[in-house]
Amino acid sequence: MGPQGARLLAVILVLGLCAMAGAKKPSPCQCSRLDPQNRKNCGFPGITSEQCFAGGCCFDSRIPGVPWCFNPLPHQGKEECVMEVSARRDCGYPGISPTECAARKCCFSNAIPEVPWCFFPLSVHDCHY
Repeated sequence: MGPQGARLLAVILVLGLCAMAGAKKPSPCQCSRLDPQNRKNCGFPGITSEQCFAGGCCFDSRIPGVPWCFNPLPHQGKEECVMEVSARRDCGYPGISPTECAARKCCFSNAIPEVPWCFFPLSVHDCHY
C-alpha cells in the first residue's frame, strides 16, 4: 500500500471512530444474551473494549473464533425483555394486545412476524459485560 492508500485508510478509520463517538453503551443483557455464533462484527482488528463500547457495540474477548466487538441485541422497554427471538416463551395468544400482555407481567414486541409477541421475561441476574 502506497502513501495515498495509507492516508485514505487513516481518514476512514478516523471518520468511523468519530461516527461511533456519539453512540450509547449497550446494556449488559443486550450483550451477554446474544449467542456467540450469532454475533455480527461491529469493529476492526485491534479495537479496544473502550472503543467498541463507545461505538454502541458489545465487547467480549473470552470466546475465540467469533467477533469480539459485535452488534448488541435490540433495546427493549425493560431489561428483562432483552433476549434473542429463539429464547422467547409464549405468554399470550395470537392477537393479544400490549395492555393485556403487560397485565400478565409479560414482555411485548411485535417487531418480528411469526414469533411470540407476548413472551415471558427473563431474570437479569445472568446479564454481564
